[in-house]
Amino acid sequence: MDSVDLGHTTVDLARLARTGAAEVVFGQNKTAQQIAEIGAALLAAEQNLLATRVEPDKAQHIVAQLSAQAQALDAVVEYNATASAIVCRPFAEPKPVTTTIAIVSAGTSDGPVAEEAALTCEFLGNPVLRINDVGVAGLHRLLARIEEIRTARVVIVVAGMEGALPSVLGGLVDKPVIAVPTSVGYGASFGGVSALLGMLNSCASGVSVVNIDNGFGAGYMASMINRL
Repeated sequence: MDSVDLGHTTVDLARLARTGAAEVVFGQNKTAQQIAEIGAALLAAEQNLLATRVEPDKAQHIVAQLSAQAQALDAVVEYNATASAIVCRPFAEPKPVTTTIAIVSAGTSDGPVAEEAALTCEFLGNPVLRINDVGVAGLHRLLARIEEIRTARVVIVVAGMEGALPSVLGGLVDKPVIAVPTSVGYGASFGGVSALLGMLNSCASGVSVVNIDNGFGAGYMASMINRL
């Protein structure tokens, strides 16, 4: 079966075979019931569940509705409040990897986006190294962790404000850097547009950029690189 029609959603069950990763549920603007039904269809098809952008009140309903199905698979349905994501992962990844993805965040306020990226990487079977609060306002914090960061195969850098951290790291590591601008900052940050433009105009080589607050997109791309 390539897909299942739930009325409100057609779940793409063939995506795992086509791309190596099951369909991920974007929870924003979906109801709790819709997300739960999509999750149930994925688990019934022996595919792992990741649902992003799920508000806490929706998550409570979804976890309760899927718990019995997960328990039958010797798994649990978990809600990560920092990342606003639901995970149920009873099925092993077909190709386990041992090389690490580093998630480097500039400030504590960037934490939710960084955690969405980290959770996505872990969901896809990648070991993750979390490096938090090492922004350019105190470069000594970054330099104290730079040797750890250099052990990773891919580096995701999450930053708001002026978005300078990816450029700095791009000149310090010999690995691909995926920059994630966040909507963190005062008025002239324009909801992350300033950080986005700063990252797109980076003079450092080897830096690519995803959309504002798109931790999932960065995590997915990093996983693809890590699995090459």
